[in-house]
Amino acid sequence: MDMQSLSGGFANPPQDSSRAFRAALETLARPGTIHDISGAKAPAPVSEAAATLILTLCDPETPLYLAGAHDTQDIRDWVAFHIGAPLVGPEQAMFALGTWEALSPITVFPIGTPEYPDRSTTLIVEMDALNQDGMRLSGPGIKDSALLALPDLAPFQMNAGLFPLGLDFYFTAGTRLAGLPRTTNVSDLMEAN
Repeated sequence: MDMQSLSGGFANPPQDSSRAFRAALETLARPGTIHDISGAKAPAPVSEAAATLILTLCDPETPLYLAGAHDTQDIRDWVAFHIGAPLVGPEQAMFALGTWEALSPITVFPIGTPEYPDRSTTLIVEMDALNQDGMRLSGPGIKDSALLALPDLAPFQMNAGLFPLGLDFYFTAGTRLAGLPRTTNVSDLMEAN
């Protein structure tokens, strides 16, 4: 384990994790909003927002899947040192981290069961940028509608149709965070008109 794996945690854990948890809750409660979240730094290519999110939401009892370029020994060592989360395949993951391409197809992740819909995976999708344009969002937590640039349309429409089962999503870029819970309806702007 190198020094990079030992650094990058919260400078002030109680305050930093509290701020990050608030931002994580707010983004899922208000889909289409973008929040700043920072405090943790993991090895590249993990964004500061994604590092802060997994440091806040994951623990030794939270199975984590690292996809594609996010599955390196440096990142595995960082997760082991700072979080202790078990690293698993997509079928056992409670959280998954990677780019949209690396996480696809999303149908491999657990969507919960009728008895336990919360036993599903939350995907942390690393993006190049987060913008409030593109797809139209509607549903709980959104007055009228909101806009968010998403990497695809059909998988999010399919996911919303599974409710109360389904996946929840966080999108990260740099220190920015957006959320998309399974309760959100997603449509193309052309469909909405």
